[in-house]
Amino acid sequence: MQAWAKDQGIEGSMVTFFADPAAELTKALGMEMTHPGPPSVGIIGRCKRFAIYAVDEEIKAVVVSEGPDDPAGDNDPSASLAPAMLEVVKNSS
Repeated sequence: MQAWAKDQGIEGSMVTFFADPAAELTKALGMEMTHPGPPSVGIIGRCKRFAIYAVDEEIKAVVVSEGPDDPAGDNDPSASLAPAMLEVVKNSS
């Protein structure tokens, strides 16, 4: 995760990457991808593309980038990217 943060230029910033190798958090949040597409090509237990806005340990918003034929949100991840999340934060205040 440190190498990814360095590669993305966010090392030492307010952004924190977390690993979930056993998918424990993914499952607890209900974010495990259940669409049959990824497992059909050997991708088991993949996490959906999502973002959470939380304040003082309280979740204010959860957004997921996915579509009927795009379970990973690869074609349109915009709902969970920074510009959309900034709008979520603005509208939550």
